Amino acid sequence: MAVDKIWVVAESTEGKAVTSTLENLTGVRTLATTVEVVTWGDASAFAAELGDHGAAKVFSAGDLNGALPGVPMAAAIAALAEAEGAPAAIVLAQTYDGRDIGGRLSARLDAPVLTNLVGLTEDGGSLVAHLSIFGGTELVTARFTSDKPGIFLVRPKTFVAEGGAGAAGEVVAVEVPDTGARNGAKVVERHVEERTGPKLDEAAVVVSGGRGLGGADKYQLIEELARLLHGAPGASRAIVDAGWVPYAYQVGQTGKTVKPTVYIACGISGATQHMVGMKGAKHIIAINKDQEAPIFSIADLGIVGDALKVLPKLIEAIKAKS
Repeated sequence: MAVDKIWVVAESTEGKAVTSTLENLTGVRTLATTVEVVTWGDASAFAAELGDHGAAKVFSAGDLNGALPGVPMAAAIAALAEAEGAPAAIVLAQTYDGRDIGGRLSARLDAPVLTNLVGLTEDGGSLVAHLSIFGGTELVTARFTSDKPGIFLVRPKTFVAEGGAGAAGEVVAVEVPDTGARNGAKVVERHVEERTGPKLDEAAVVVSGGRGLGGADKYQLIEELARLLHGAPGASRAIVDAGWVPYAYQVGQTGKTVKPTVYIACGISGATQHMVGMKGAKHIIAINKDQEAPIFSIADLGIVGDALKVLPKLIEAIKAKS
C-alpha cells in the first residue's frame, strides 16, 4: 500500500537539479502513487532531469528575484497545498535552503517536521522515518500520527540517484503570495570557491586529514594523495576549527556526508561526529599511530603508524606506478 502523494522540494544550480534532490526523488518514487516536485528558478531547464528521476509534475515559483528561498517558497508551498490539496508528505534535503524552507513551512502549515533522516520507508500507507541519534550510535524509527502533511528532511547520500523513471514532467507555474518585510533579504553577490578535481560529496575517492598531521603545512600531503587518486581532499572538524582548511572540506555530522568507494582517514582518531559523515563508504582505510583510535573499529584496512611517515611513502609508490 503506497503513500497517496509526496511532494519533493527541488533545489537547482546552474540550470541543473542538485544531487540531493535527485537522490530524494529516487528514494521516494517507489513509496508513493504520485510524486510531484515544487521548485523555483528556470524549471524548464531541468524538468526533464526531474521527470527522469520520478517527478510526474513540476510546480515552479519561477524567479525569486534574488530573494533567499526560505520565505517565498514556504509561502508558495503553503498556498499550493491549500489550492491543490496537501500531499501526504513533503520531502526536502537536509541543506541550508532545505532546513530554512522546512522550518518555515512547518510553522505555516502547523505541521510536524522530522530532520536529519537517514532513511524513509512505507508502512500501511504512511511514511516511516529512520533517524540516527546519539551521534550515530543508535538508529530509531518514527512516524507522524496527525492528519497534517508530514515534513521530512533527508540527509544527502541517504539514497542513490538513479534515472530511468519517466519523461519530463509537466511544468506548472505557481504564484508566491505577498510576504511583506519578511522577504526583505536579498542575495547581492555570489562567490564560487575555486577547486580542482571532483566535488567532495560526489568523489569516488576521498582522502581526509586530521590533527595527527601535526600542522596546517602538512595538509598538502592530503591534497597530493587525493590528486594522484583522482579524488577529493577532506578534513576532520578539528582542523577546520583550527583554521588549517576551509569549512567546505569538513566531513562529519556538521559537515558533508560522503559515500565514496574508498575513504582514507589520515591522522583522524574517529570522533563519532566524524564517523557519522563517512561510515557509509564502501572501503575505509585508516592511518593512525594510536592503535586504540576509534576509527579502526569501522576500518576495512588499518595502518598503525605516523601519517607523516606513511603518506610520503604511499605517494612515492603511486608515482612510481604512474
